[in-house]
Amino acid sequence: MAASNWVLDKSHSGINFSVRHMMITNVRGSFNEFDAVVLADSDNLSALEASLSINVDSINTKDDGRDGHLKSPDFFNVEQFPQIVFKKTSLEAKGGEDYKLTGDITIAGVTKSITLNTEIAGPAKDPWGNSKFGVVADGIINRSDFGLTYNAALETGGILIGDAIKIHIELEFAQG
Repeated sequence: MAASNWVLDKSHSGINFSVRHMMITNVRGSFNEFDAVVLADSDNLSALEASLSINVDSINTKDDGRDGHLKSPDFFNVEQFPQIVFKKTSLEAKGGEDYKLTGDITIAGVTKSITLNTEIAGPAKDPWGNSKFGVVADGIINRSDFGLTYNAALETGGILIGDAIKIHIELEFAQG
């Protein structure tokens, strides 16, 4: 079968993250606006071509003040760098639905390679006969690798914001 376009089903997709706060708990957040472009053969999803773009201005940590700070030059600098972009460079089958997804991610103008533990399920037909597949990807990036180094020392020792950002992505696609 020839490769075809797959369209992101945004109502069944999400991009979430968490970061250590004050060395005692995690702050969780999400990006509400994103899009993905996928070209794949439904018989060979491991050969898919994929990219993901995230509107940084759509960050949501359930705290308007924190979200505003994250959009500022202290962190993402949304005015200068409005998008986070990920482009797949390789996808290694690990058996069953498990893969290692590697790609280049650009955050705040800095591009680095990252590898995400990934599950690809499907394709499967929905009740209306549409072919769909799902992707779940998890990984950790260090924000300092992308120049996001703002922090504050705590009176009791340690730092306000951890460097490791845990990423959790769930995407569903329909054959276009």
